[in-house]
Amino acid sequence: MTRPTARVLALLEVLQSGGTRTVGDLATRLGVDERTVRRYVVHLADLGIPVQSVRGRHGGYRLAPGFRMPPLMLTDDEALAVLLGLVAGRRAGLVTTSVAAAESAATKVRRVLPEALGRRLDALLQTIDFTVNSRPAIELETTVLLQLAEAARDRRPVAMSYTSPNGRRSERTVHPYGIVVHSGRWYVTGADSASGETRTFRLDRITILTLQGETFDIPDGFDPAERVLSGLAEAPHRHAVSLRVQGPAEQVRAQLPAGLATVHDIVHVDGRAIVDGWVRVRLQAERLDWVPAVLVGLGFPFVVEEPDELRDLLRSLAARLTTAAGTGTGTR
Repeated sequence: MTRPTARVLALLEVLQSGGTRTVGDLATRLGVDERTVRRYVVHLADLGIPVQSVRGRHGGYRLAPGFRMPPLMLTDDEALAVLLGLVAGRRAGLVTTSVAAAESAATKVRRVLPEALGRRLDALLQTIDFTVNSRPAIELETTVLLQLAEAARDRRPVAMSYTSPNGRRSERTVHPYGIVVHSGRWYVTGADSASGETRTFRLDRITILTLQGETFDIPDGFDPAERVLSGLAEAPHRHAVSLRVQGPAEQVRAQLPAGLATVHDIVHVDGRAIVDGWVRVRLQAERLDWVPAVLVGLGFPFVVEEPDELRDLLRSLAARLTTAAGTGTGTR
């Protein structure tokens, strides 16, 4: 590539970063004089690239809004950020479209990269692994997600059609306070007209969405992520577990799976703690077999309040651990 051509492409790369660039700034970046910058702008215009001239004290050059330039021009760091974002987003459940769409986008980015950089990124993507999420992502309509995001930002109610886990379909109006992604699932939480309460809905179960005209206010201090996690933890399951744990609430909460348990101070009716230093943990579970190991891993004293089946599982685990600790033999 000849030096002038390389500088013209370098000018395009600077303009693609956005905003209006003064002639002086461009000349400094490219290592040429201002007259040469203007000549490079003419070269870009001859190639059909819409470079706009902005007059005035803070004027200069910029690309026309909405212009998309093929092929994509990225620095090494930018290419790495884009590809890792696509891969990590898909594996963490953040990509709402199909796996094929995410892989197609990554392929297009990979195709326009220099060969040497492409080989290095291929090696990275072939050897990297993620522990962000163990649950496969659920696909959902991108249009629904984007409309809800706009409604939440502008504080506009939405009328929607929602299908519950048991297949029952309902029509309701929701004030979307926020959108949360957790463990491969996307949720919207907000005030629900059907129940009159703050509810959480899975986006992949929303089929029809209509933006309403009025606006709403979000309650002070409302935390969408916290509301989603507490809602998931309180959702009914086969087993309801309750126990007392001796330890600071925040430290106990940090040892429990997010979205599966709630932790509260044990209080009397007058609002004072009954026993200082103890908290109550409640969680819902379809199976109890995994709960004893989690409780042992807390590192704090605890007392099971219910159910009785959990006490039996803990006794069984304690017996196995005692047996394993007392054998005193093993191969070397």
